Amino acid sequence: MTLTSKVFAVLFTICFYWVSPAFAGDKSDFKKLLSQPKSYVGSDVCRSCHLEHYDAWKMTLHSRMLQDARTNKDAIITDINPKIIKADLKKIEKKLKVPVDQVHIPKVEDIQYTIGSQWKQRYLIEKDGKLFIAPVQYNAETGRWVNYHDHDWDKRPWLKKCGGCHATGVDLENNSFNEPGVGCEACHGPGSHHAALPKTALFEKRATIINPAKLTGGVAVQICGSCHNRGKSTQVKGAGWPVGYTPGKALESYYRSTSYEAGDVKHVYANEFSKGHHQQYIDWKQSAHYREGVDCVTCHSVHELGNPVSRGQTKEAGSKSCLTCHEVINKTGAHSVHAFGNCVGCHMPRIAKSAESGDIHSHVFVTLLPEDTLKNPAIPNSCQTCHQHKDEDLKDLQKRYEKLTKRQAAK
Repeated sequence: MTLTSKVFAVLFTICFYWVSPAFAGDKSDFKKLLSQPKSYVGSDVCRSCHLEHYDAWKMTLHSRMLQDARTNKDAIITDINPKIIKADLKKIEKKLKVPVDQVHIPKVEDIQYTIGSQWKQRYLIEKDGKLFIAPVQYNAETGRWVNYHDHDWDKRPWLKKCGGCHATGVDLENNSFNEPGVGCEACHGPGSHHAALPKTALFEKRATIINPAKLTGGVAVQICGSCHNRGKSTQVKGAGWPVGYTPGKALESYYRSTSYEAGDVKHVYANEFSKGHHQQYIDWKQSAHYREGVDCVTCHSVHELGNPVSRGQTKEAGSKSCLTCHEVINKTGAHSVHAFGNCVGCHMPRIAKSAESGDIHSHVFVTLLPEDTLKNPAIPNSCQTCHQHKDEDLKDLQKRYEKLTKRQAAK
């Protein structure tokens, strides 16, 4: 061995043991660390090692679910103008439970956090040391203000009712959360152990964090279902999110989804399709996709490296997502009705509401026909969610559909 080689070997050995106490023969520090309860450290800590995934996550709606308006006033996407707000509320005053003049309108300086921005935006303000959602909501697409629990907004603590799906690391006992928005640890679990261990403790480090891709499919999809859902906590009375749930656990132990059968006529149609938002998991559980193991990440990417192909975080834009599995060979039956291959338009009708009625897609992946509405007028159908047919007679639409899709007997 040359002198240069010997020097290099000595330097390598010194550096190896200096950066990796795990391989110096003493793992007592690791055992002490891992014996402590896991805690949340925030996505900025994850960024130091997982920069590309962090950057991809920052482009998602998850990262912007809850934004701090005290440090970034631009998070508020509209003017908080009391005159305009009251004028809009006046138009819907029959829906209000208190007079327009008594609806609390927050001042800009009182808004601590904004919730959402894609379909609508709500505002968190503080009262008696707790955060509450202000009783006015701005609908982004239509540019109008509507009410939100105008009569009891200050009886609904946000952290208890909604906080666990808007923020990461929520602690109800201490009335706190670690990070605004749906951060890395919302899907991967608390990261204090993972962040504290050195990279050289490879196997120990891996074992301290949840990688949804390595979970069984039925458990992994419940991570999405913990928030894209509607129901009640089984652990804390009055909580609207699965308190105590962490990725990798069985969601049903912490949460019960709502249903029409259970009496929720406000958020669910009589056929058990969802009317309201954060409903995708409820819908999907009724679908053929669920039965065949086609889950959320089959179509959606959570943090796609590079520029995403669609703002909805689907792996392909529009109906191309469907066509990656459902190859169309012959346009017969129902598929002969339209010349364009718009799977989403029929099989994922816009019948659910985030801000305005019909602004988000059903996730049952079932075409609703005019006859479904004829049987129950409260249930919308795929044909009339299309602007071309929205005002047409239902019976005539159904007859035309049956005629067009009737298969001719072989001659």
